[in-house]
Amino acid sequence: MKTMAALAENLERLEKAIAAACKQAGRARSEIELMAVSKTYPAATVLEAAGLGLKLFGESRVQEFAAKAEALAGLRAMGSNAAADEPIVVHLIGHLQSNKANRAVELFDAVDSVDSLRLAERLNEAVGKLGKRLPVLIEVKLSTEESKAGLDPESPEAGELLERLPGLEHLQTRGLMTIAPWGVAEEVTRGCFRSLRTWRDRWAAAHPKLELDVLSMGMSGDFALAIQEGATRIRVGTALFGKRQPWTGAE
Repeated sequence: MKTMAALAENLERLEKAIAAACKQAGRARSEIELMAVSKTYPAATVLEAAGLGLKLFGESRVQEFAAKAEALAGLRAMGSNAAADEPIVVHLIGHLQSNKANRAVELFDAVDSVDSLRLAERLNEAVGKLGKRLPVLIEVKLSTEESKAGLDPESPEAGELLERLPGLEHLQTRGLMTIAPWGVAEEVTRGCFRSLRTWRDRWAAAHPKLELDVLSMGMSGDFALAIQEGATRIRVGTALFGKRQPWTGAE
């Protein structure tokens, strides 16, 4: 686990890199949200990161975050004993099975990995029972890697999901998310990010009832390219927290 001092150094280094990428792209730093991807790191690390001013966190597994949630309840607006003036927000960014929708909406402030109509309907039903609205992103698969999740943007299901989302009144569609392929040429990575922006523009024009302002793309190794290609949110874990340790199933 990173010490507070090491974490602060990493954050400072990361912010300089983000600022440089923004300058090169002719964009303001304020246009880019930094999501700290805290999957596999313990609640204590999240608490330290929050102490340094980070407020937006991403987690990949329902079960893993459930083990951390109690320790973080005091920092969250949804916690029964929340006392933080500026609460942290935690999004689910990993693949979600529809049978875990109920637990996901209890734990997370948003789900950034909606990749099917069935999942969207299950989330809408689950969050409706809690009397609130859930911000969501559509995860789009733009890589040929089989391990990558997401919706094929050219599939009939993508069109059906986009048509149905405005009627799912308990979901607030905010934008799109993708993961670029690993270990490819820079131009391939750029092409992936550029494609997401193109699909967003196309879908926003075709479905004006949907709010698609967020482009969540770019991680520790490629966020500079993502910023240059229009990202509004980058998801950074390793560059901030250091090398990941496999999750063992316990906090």
